[in-house]
Amino acid sequence: MIVITSSSVPGKNIKKSFGVVRGNTVRARHLGKDIVAGLKTMVGGEIQEYTKLMAESREQSIDRMIEEAKALGANAIVDTRFSTSYIMSNVAEILVYGTAVYVV
Repeated sequence: MIVITSSSVPGKNIKKSFGVVRGNTVRARHLGKDIVAGLKTMVGGEIQEYTKLMAESREQSIDRMIEEAKALGANAIVDTRFSTSYIMSNVAEILVYGTAVYVV
């Protein structure tokens, strides 16, 4: 599956558009990781626990979007975008969406 942020796939022609597809996940932070992260904020640097959590969330959202596109018969997704929103304290949603298309 081709997943691209532009509205076309270089070297390919869009033959059919299936419309918007999306994938999302809602994740909460883990108390144990919050303690480690809190300590790291005192000394500075990357908080790897949160970096890993966000990376896993993005990948899961992309996988869900791809599955939706495949179910429609698409072989590519164009105009892919990400959105993040906070549901409540310590809980965030990662949403990825794009247009499912068939390219040749």
